[in-house]
Amino acid sequence: MVVRIRLGKGPKPAAKRVQNRRIALGISALLTPSALMALVLAIWRIGAELNLTGSFAIPSGPFSHWQVWMGAAAFLQLCASALNRYGRGDARSGPAAS
Repeated sequence: MVVRIRLGKGPKPAAKRVQNRRIALGISALLTPSALMALVLAIWRIGAELNLTGSFAIPSGPFSHWQVWMGAAAFLQLCASALNRYGRGDARSGPAAS
């Protein structure tokens, strides 16, 4: 006796890829302003060290250093750029580009 199990067809991979690209574009649109805010915090911290601005909001800990905020801004902008490139489907984004 042979038992055959028939499974329904799932979504096409191309349709899922389009949805992933839309999500990537949405996340990259949110990461760019957050990178700008991290840069503003880094500049504020530098200004506070030079006594050009008021005291910085975070007086101690790892987030009280301007290098952390500058690195976070660079990292967030790099991620936003990569997600934007993937979402637009540039040929330079790798083998997933169509």
